[in-house]
Amino acid sequence: MSLTIISPGLLTTVQDGGRFGHAAIGVGTSGAMDAVALRLANILVGNPENAAGLEITLRGPRLRCDAECLIALTGAPIEARCDGASVPMWRPLSVRTGKQLDFGGMRRGARSYLAVAGGLQTEPLLGSRSVDVNAGIGRALVAGDVLPIISSASVSAKWSLDPLPWFGDLTEPIRIVGGTHFSRLDTESQSTLFAEEFRIGADSNRVGYRLDGARLALGDPLELVSAGVVPGTVQLPPGGTPIVLMAEAPTVGGYPRIAHISEVDLPRLAQCRPGARVRFTQVSPEAAQTLYLERERAITALAQTVRERLHEQH
Repeated sequence: MSLTIISPGLLTTVQDGGRFGHAAIGVGTSGAMDAVALRLANILVGNPENAAGLEITLRGPRLRCDAECLIALTGAPIEARCDGASVPMWRPLSVRTGKQLDFGGMRRGARSYLAVAGGLQTEPLLGSRSVDVNAGIGRALVAGDVLPIISSASVSAKWSLDPLPWFGDLTEPIRIVGGTHFSRLDTESQSTLFAEEFRIGADSNRVGYRLDGARLALGDPLELVSAGVVPGTVQLPPGGTPIVLMAEAPTVGGYPRIAHISEVDLPRLAQCRPGARVRFTQVSPEAAQTLYLERERAITALAQTVRERLHEQH
């Protein structure tokens, strides 16, 4: 039982909740860029939230379901059809054996997520099925790839999730917490970080987003020993163009760490495509933690409701 890739799209990879606990040997987390979207797709088909699914970037693949399966599609709005019929997003949908799923482009946002009931059963490495393109752990999908799945005969749902709380306005400011070296920025740069608009650089990817625009500068030269970094860390290289580390971030970095993206806004930033313009607003660590806990409570409550509805269908 499997999914067969007929054409891979622009960049389609297998991702799960991430690869944790291996930073000491230089292996980063990888995982979905918009982790919440993948979690919700998994919830919709009754999977554990960290099960492996497909991360589809900007333009999607064409694939064939070689067994009946239950799928859910979340994240950025994407053109999707099954044998010519439109595929709805944000709801469970049963796909019969032999049917093709064709994904086109995204109207806005950068990444969509496809979950299959049972999860994709690719070979795990260091406890995760996530592909890390930069580190060479797995690779992007190519035509002819076959992804093992567990067949599911569950029926499609007549209900769906409201995407607005989970894929909202991408133009709202991104909330950030001041980093270890924020105070080492000169006074003008401290103001500029929040007053000016930045543009996601064309060379941005799953490793990091380059923020083109106003250059930032330190008040005095600063020599650092490399230290641990994680997705969401905002570093400032000597050229003055900040870089936000993303899902395939390295485990250590030697540039000043001027800020960190609030966990609740990291998925929203991940949905900003190259060329998109972003603004930042500062929040306290306490406020960022409160926002995170509120989001997790909302996801927990939603998961419980979906489990009950899926149970009613059996």
